[in-house]
Amino acid sequence: MSADLPALARHAWGIRHHAVRMGAVQKQGYVGQALGVADVLAVAYFHAMDMHADDPEWEGRDRFLLSIGHYAIALYAALIEKGVIPALELETYGTDDSRLPMSGMASYTPGMEITGGSLGQGLGIGVGMALGLKRKRSECFIYNLMSDGELGEGSTWEAAMSAAHHALDNLICLVDFNNQQADGCSRQVLSSEPVDQKFEAFGWYTQRVDGNDLNALVEAFDRARHHPEPVPRAIICDTTMCKGVPFLEAREIAHFVRVDEQEWALALDILQQGKPQ
Repeated sequence: MSADLPALARHAWGIRHHAVRMGAVQKQGYVGQALGVADVLAVAYFHAMDMHADDPEWEGRDRFLLSIGHYAIALYAALIEKGVIPALELETYGTDDSRLPMSGMASYTPGMEITGGSLGQGLGIGVGMALGLKRKRSECFIYNLMSDGELGEGSTWEAAMSAAHHALDNLICLVDFNNQQADGCSRQVLSSEPVDQKFEAFGWYTQRVDGNDLNALVEAFDRARHHPEPVPRAIICDTTMCKGVPFLEAREIAHFVRVDEQEWALALDILQQGKPQ
């Protein structure tokens, strides 16, 4: 499938911009993760997945599972960019009765398939969904976005083993590997390296790419979707936290990046200056 890389760059920028605008509403939020994974989300929603923005429950849709519930701000930004959620609603982020709570809940938000977290649950849910679609003879795909921190959960590897056992070639696992989690760098807390070789050992078709390189992501998504063998597929996406806002990228502690009140406007201004044509 051909890809319009300039259009994808604009969508990735839009996702980053929406996320920072939502963070500015509450003066907090997991914007570092949203900035880092924006390119992955842009390729998923604007190149790879089959879905209808005006009918997010369309039976023929590909399903996108957000295993990492605290990344909700990133998914909201993608759903706003896609047109599933009106852009005006970002001003309600985290407020009472909003459809955009700070921790994602599927019952509140159109286009959110599952309530993610505690961590390590998404891939298991994805296995169940993929099995169900197989039994319905559906050609839809399940995309499960998880974090590198979830690689330390035993349930993740139980799900990986099950997916290979059941030959779930309609399941694509996206791992956002930013090397950050609450207690420090992921590799120092509990190293899962070499991640790609571990998935391969579990029977998955596995690729590892720069998760902030749109062209590399497009090629990886296409290869995953069209791989001929009846096996589940994994894409390990090495991403940079706070990508696109250099002064935030430089911060040493980035799992929940601290943004001072006056810095929200500065971050938005920097993004505006780098807006692609």
